[in-house]
Amino acid sequence: MISVTKLLFAREYFGDSLRYTKSAHSMKSGAAEGVGPVVVWNSTKTCNLKCMHCYMKSDARKYQDELSTAEAKKFIDDLAAFHVPVLLFSGGEPLIRPDFFELAAYAAAAGVRPTLSTNGTLITREVARRIKEIGVGYVGISLDGLRDVNDTFRGVAGAYEKAMQGIENCVAVGQRVGLRFTINHHNIQELDRIFDFIEAEQINRVCFYHLVYSGRGEAMVDQDVSPEDSRRAMDTIIRRTKDFEARGLEKEILTVDNHCDGIYMYLKALADGETETAAQIKKYLAMNGGNRSGIAFGEVDPQGYVHPDQFTQHHTFGNVRERAFGDIWQDTTNPIMAGLKDRKPLLTGRCAKCKWLSACNGNFRTRAEAVTGDFWASDPACYLTDEEIGL
Repeated sequence: MISVTKLLFAREYFGDSLRYTKSAHSMKSGAAEGVGPVVVWNSTKTCNLKCMHCYMKSDARKYQDELSTAEAKKFIDDLAAFHVPVLLFSGGEPLIRPDFFELAAYAAAAGVRPTLSTNGTLITREVARRIKEIGVGYVGISLDGLRDVNDTFRGVAGAYEKAMQGIENCVAVGQRVGLRFTINHHNIQELDRIFDFIEAEQINRVCFYHLVYSGRGEAMVDQDVSPEDSRRAMDTIIRRTKDFEARGLEKEILTVDNHCDGIYMYLKALADGETETAAQIKKYLAMNGGNRSGIAFGEVDPQGYVHPDQFTQHHTFGNVRERAFGDIWQDTTNPIMAGLKDRKPLLTGRCAKCKWLSACNGNFRTRAEAVTGDFWASDPACYLTDEEIGL
């Protein structure tokens, strides 16, 4: 995750303390000194939408053997013992779980900050109020375009209007809310309109995700954007973030799942003669160290299996029903887990030779594996040129 706002303007938001500290890049099993990783829990596979890119392949049906309420509380206790700072409730659609509010409140009481990733369609005014009352730190609502573009991508007519109501209800009760937008061939033309949208709707935050070829997203490799489009997308994101800052609008802008974004920002600042900004970007990139799946970020699926991140569920390290999460996370007997904690010697191709490897850490392994069959091959979504990476 790259905080565009942090790199450009040194603004401090909650997650920045986990991403940009002097110790972050050297961690092997946590986000920073004294804390464990941020954990995504896909608390259910059931969902009321059917998104084209869903890494869970979720659908509107009941799935078997998901963690019970009691098992989930034991899991949360283990996270607290391992000093996990944030638990992101995801899905499927997490608000479909009847015990969501009970479990989110339980996490907050245990000292683990609960956050929520949702499609927003189930957030009534009362639901928004309850989310705020139990201490959910942030609600991320997925939109992948405006109106028809979003509904086509989400697989259900009317999803946009219901998500809009969810956003409005969060804003109305003072709940911190943001958008999650996955950039792809279908919606890249919407970027400027998304910035207009978050300003008009008083939305605090937006995360621009790069497409990962996982789950139903495996079929979208040919629908990903080109390197040239990725660069144009970053130009738009940088330009609009600067515009917000110039007009005194405090919006947290992030990109996710492509760590060459930060390097592109650095190179662009240099090319534009912004030497002080370039130095600041380089400093923060060095602190962060790039992709940290299997280190500072992990995922637990609905049945309790532990994975490097939510897109890499085909590699499993253990189950929280059988062992504490912290024990699983520090166990390097699995070669993928061991490799993720020290991956640089294993990388091949452009990644192995890239002069920015210390700032990127090989980018996203699941994309490489999906395209080449080799977990340690170069990430095909890197849009930097050979010249830019020192080849």
